Amino acid sequence: KVIKNIPLPSGSTSVRDVRMSPDGKLAGVTFVLGQFHLPTTQIERGWINNNALGLIDVSRQELLDTVLLDNIDSGAANPWAVAWTADGLRICVTHAGTHELSIIDAPGLLQKLAGRNSVLPRPPGVDPGGGGQTARDSKAERLPNVPSAVLVSAPAAANDLTFLAGLRQRLKLDQKGPRALAILGGKAYIGNYFSDSLSVVDLDAPASVPRSIALGPAQPLSVVRQGELAFNDGSLCFQGWQSCASCHSSDARVDGLNWDLLNDGPGNPKNTRSLLFAHKTPPNMALGTRANAQLAVRAGFRYILFAVPPEATTSAVDQYLESLKPMPSPYLEKGRLSRAAARGKKLFTNSKVGCAACHPAGLFTDLKPYDVGTGGKFDKPGDKFFTPTLVEGWRTAPYLHDGSAATMRDVLTTCNKDDQHGKTSHLTETQIDELTAFVLSL
Repeated sequence: KVIKNIPLPSGSTSVRDVRMSPDGKLAGVTFVLGQFHLPTTQIERGWINNNALGLIDVSRQELLDTVLLDNIDSGAANPWAVAWTADGLRICVTHAGTHELSIIDAPGLLQKLAGRNSVLPRPPGVDPGGGGQTARDSKAERLPNVPSAVLVSAPAAANDLTFLAGLRQRLKLDQKGPRALAILGGKAYIGNYFSDSLSVVDLDAPASVPRSIALGPAQPLSVVRQGELAFNDGSLCFQGWQSCASCHSSDARVDGLNWDLLNDGPGNPKNTRSLLFAHKTPPNMALGTRANAQLAVRAGFRYILFAVPPEATTSAVDQYLESLKPMPSPYLEKGRLSRAAARGKKLFTNSKVGCAACHPAGLFTDLKPYDVGTGGKFDKPGDKFFTPTLVEGWRTAPYLHDGSAATMRDVLTTCNKDDQHGKTSHLTETQIDELTAFVLSL
């Protein structure tokens, strides 16, 4: 059951793994840290996305600090799994985008973090009054049952691309898509999603060539599979900062953030769209600035990853995205509409409500632009936004072009000014719930 929600830094997405330290006092969590408040004018130094490891105080159930896994001139795209060695001396992180393994000196990391804005267990040999560290409170601001905890002030580690210098080894793997990670007997076993293999790294001799174990007969990658690899491949990006999956997740959906892309000019951030049906619903982007998904894919590589891969690569990404199938909604009951959703379907198709006029069954979009009164302070008066598909709406919150509707119910109520976006003001609260249930069941 959910005990508590622990906030991560603003812009955190793609949480992939949470692992406990051997003593149970800390937990490590991997995620992408999006700098969505900045226009996407450049990519150096993590201007768009950073890749991060968060440390959580288990007893307090609080985030202690966040460490960037990137270097100044070399991103570590798409961190996935995290694990401690049994002796607690090393923390390992797989980088699914750059096909690497990070091996971090855990005591050294904790010692360095003790000079930051955190309450952390002081590693053996750390003098609370030495090394330039100043205790801010000598009383009880300590980890429970950890008498050597120390609380000090310093700049946030989450802004420091040099923080892991001297504390981390980045090991290049010769396999693709390292994701799952288990550490046994001083060796790291890494599951490679696209190579269908295990890499075995001797953590006591990481400079040695990792051993690879095939998980079955070698199979050539289909074009669709090649496209999925390219979509998730941070090594295609300039300096490896990110992949397409950094903003669209590994399955080409959404990160829930507003990004100020430059395809429609600066200063008007838009919510990330799912790429499901992208090739079937032209034009693309909220304002239709890309005539079709093929152009959008190539522009994404050029202006977001700052790279121009071969046409064979972008064509494979096209085929991968075209192969995507919608996932069944968790709002369905045994694969069918609930009774409430069935009543909501009747409302959806009722001309007095008007939803189906712009969202007809099938793709649930008429592919046309409208001004439905949802423009915000960053939009131009009279801007018309292309009707998005409602399929898989259950997994693509927040909604509208600028993410201003936190829930689907908000789309139908608080964000439906003067009934410009469907006529819902005459509906009862129960009918609104039923209509919401239907849309979330698509």
